[in-house]
Amino acid sequence: MNNSIEGIHYQTGKPIKVIIKDGIILEIIELEATESKSLIAPGFVDLQVNGFQGIDFNDSNLEESEIQNVTQTLLENGVTTYFPTVITNSDESIRRSLKTISKACSSNKLVQNTIQGIHLEGPFLSKEEGPRGAHPLEYIQAPNWEKFCAWQEETEGRIELITVSPEWTESNGFIEKCVESGVKVAIGHTAANTSQIEAAVKAGATLSTHLGNAAHLMLPRHPNYLWDQLASEKLWMSIIADGFHLPEAVIKVFMKVKPEYTFLISDSTQFAGLPPGKYQSPIGGEVVLNKYGRLFMEKKPELLAGSASSLLQCVNFLVKHQLATLPEAIEMASIRPLQYINKEKSVGLRRGNKADLLVLDFKATELEILQAVKAGELVYSKKH
Repeated sequence: MNNSIEGIHYQTGKPIKVIIKDGIILEIIELEATESKSLIAPGFVDLQVNGFQGIDFNDSNLEESEIQNVTQTLLENGVTTYFPTVITNSDESIRRSLKTISKACSSNKLVQNTIQGIHLEGPFLSKEEGPRGAHPLEYIQAPNWEKFCAWQEETEGRIELITVSPEWTESNGFIEKCVESGVKVAIGHTAANTSQIEAAVKAGATLSTHLGNAAHLMLPRHPNYLWDQLASEKLWMSIIADGFHLPEAVIKVFMKVKPEYTFLISDSTQFAGLPPGKYQSPIGGEVVLNKYGRLFMEKKPELLAGSASSLLQCVNFLVKHQLATLPEAIEMASIRPLQYINKEKSVGLRRGNKADLLVLDFKATELEILQAVKAGELVYSKKH
């Protein structure tokens, strides 16, 4: 596809024309004026997607066609790159999910281009109530390199990120092997102490998964694993800014501590995009999605059961509540996660980069997706 898009640069506010050739941004020309009032921005990148609109990547009956459907739905919500996230489950279920995702990538070009890796969140997590979150206790276990290698083989090497808890004696050796093999390691769902977190970072962990969530309801003032991770210069941080997972004050503090190393994830589940009601989750059991969009476990309402929000809703939340400027919120959902996974040396709206772009309408504090472009191809256009 060789074409061009005119609009307003999301960051500079100036009129531009983006010229695309063979899926790459050939040139960005600054214009004196343009009739288009739409913003042009980089595509969103979501490194934690458990499912969307009734489809769960952890469902043992997951089909390739469903992954294609999720991919298209995410594109319509502005996500041009994502990591399907497989969580704690039986060995057989994890294998099945991983294999189905891998097969969907191999058989569909758009899916392959959009799924840049798989995020394995578990089963090497904390057994403790609170840090474990909605992950089933019966399948939580110590890090096992042989088991991980078998799972990686099922995906033909597509696992790019794994979340582990450093509290296991096997954790550090496991983290080192993951890093050596090119897999990024995140700390999450943990009750680890200060020295365990320090050791994990030394072993090569580089990210805190949804910091501030999957934690004890009550913590010592200090020390605790939130302060330890916030204080580490080597840890990036992903956060869920859906209005339920973190209070505004916490988001504000987190972003001040690591302004360049904080990015958004949706942590969306199959319940994202569905109407309010009671649902049965293959992992969490009975869950409730209330009319405000909060998703929680029916028997323990204080515990969230993942998110029912999209990355777009998280961006809009930050802007609406003045926790970030519009350009900053967009970059937290696009450029920063790409910088973390380091898929491209240069990222964002720049000449020579992949043409993963969004055309956006911005009214008051609300962004709306008008068009999504993936590798130069128009993959979604809003019907008027």
